[in-house]
Amino acid sequence: MTQLRADRLEPALVRLIAVVLLGGMLGILNSTMVSVALDPLSEEFDASIGAIGWASTGFLLAVTALIPFTSWAVDRFGSKRMWLIGLTLFLAGSLACALAWNVGSLIGFRVVQGLGAGILDPLVLVLLARGAGPARAGQVMGLMGVVLSLGPVLGPVAGGAVLESLSWRWMFWLSVPLALLALLLAVKVVPADAPAGAEPAHHRLDVIGLALLGPGFSALVLALTQSAERGAFTDWLVLTPLVLGVVMLAAYAAHALRARRTPPLIDLRLFRSGSFTASVSVMTLNGLATFAGLFALPLYYQQAHGHGTLAAGLLVTPIGLGAALAMPLAGTLSDRIGSRSLAQGGAVAAALGGLWLTGISATTSEVWPSTAALIMGAGMGFVGAPTMGSLYRTLPAPLVPQGSSVLYMLNQLGAALGIALVTVIMKTLGDGNVMDGIHGVYWFTVATLLVLLIATVFLPGRSQDAPAAAGPAEEPAPAPERPAADAHGAR
Repeated sequence: MTQLRADRLEPALVRLIAVVLLGGMLGILNSTMVSVALDPLSEEFDASIGAIGWASTGFLLAVTALIPFTSWAVDRFGSKRMWLIGLTLFLAGSLACALAWNVGSLIGFRVVQGLGAGILDPLVLVLLARGAGPARAGQVMGLMGVVLSLGPVLGPVAGGAVLESLSWRWMFWLSVPLALLALLLAVKVVPADAPAGAEPAHHRLDVIGLALLGPGFSALVLALTQSAERGAFTDWLVLTPLVLGVVMLAAYAAHALRARRTPPLIDLRLFRSGSFTASVSVMTLNGLATFAGLFALPLYYQQAHGHGTLAAGLLVTPIGLGAALAMPLAGTLSDRIGSRSLAQGGAVAAALGGLWLTGISATTSEVWPSTAALIMGAGMGFVGAPTMGSLYRTLPAPLVPQGSSVLYMLNQLGAALGIALVTVIMKTLGDGNVMDGIHGVYWFTVATLLVLLIATVFLPGRSQDAPAAAGPAEEPAPAPERPAADAHGAR
């Protein structure tokens, strides 16, 4: 690509960003849209809310389980081919969900959708990071952050709007033309790339790692999801997948650190890089705080103010809007001045917004919690985009798929943990008085943001203090079989 000023994006890159974000938005919207349709689906299929809930849980588990496989498949088959496969799976799943005839078929087709999203989610970051290059990683990740911020907020709103006047099937019918458009545009716009490396080592799949890592993370997410439904961590339906997930991940760690010919799905030596470890830790905490805030606000508006689902969803949008407005600016600035100071300022602002929300009551005008949520969202935006930018500025190009997989899996885990903890706090503190529970949630959110603030100390400072494009010396000891991928660099 022709080199332009750092604050200008070439037309080809702009087209790539638009097409990739269209595909990335599909999975994020669908993952949250169905959450508002539990009652209509329960009546349609004459099933319990718990059974219908598996339509969302199955989607989430499929996403989490497939992410590690995607990091290997990108090098084996190429990112464009995998992107098209992901969109095709998502399109087929959406069409099938719209035609579902019972709760079992709906859950099964949602799993197909989730498999498509499990390919698309980490590939969004891979395609954008490779297209932008290290010098503009923050700017492009800021644009990606708009999707990450608005998707979880707009999903329930869009679902509620559809259910106001149309059948639940339209939540899936509407995804069909969008997914088809994303697929056709991707064929023309996403650049073709060759698989990384021709050696047999690059073709061998770490089957043992695949059997341990994805299912292990999925088991943890399932445990947290079950704890959110039951409002406790001590139920056997929570403890069983929790213990299973911990054991599987410990087994994967032992497996991945053992020297052998087949490279592991995720090389744990990535974590030897202080900037990488700091980046994924900050993003995990940011996801935890974000979803805790997002989950508690609708409860406040519904239970303290008596608003309906759609109105409560609209009143939550300031937190996503704040992040969406802040992320492009923060990402662009981080390419010039580094990530640490921006993330620290964002953490402080988000904590102040959360502190404001600890003082709201049932008689507080909706203007004030909306303002506090806007500040909180903007602060989190100033954390998110610079942190993602720092990860891709310092991560060697051949390790971008692995880094993206780690980032997405930990972000999923942070989101699930945030929702589970909110449920437990509301049940523990809010049984007698809902406002006690709401205040407890936001005190927890403030505490999380303070821990995040400490973690930002380890992010890279000014851009010149961190390698602009990490060379071999900065690589966190990749597996011996990986170097052949170096020739492909940032595509």
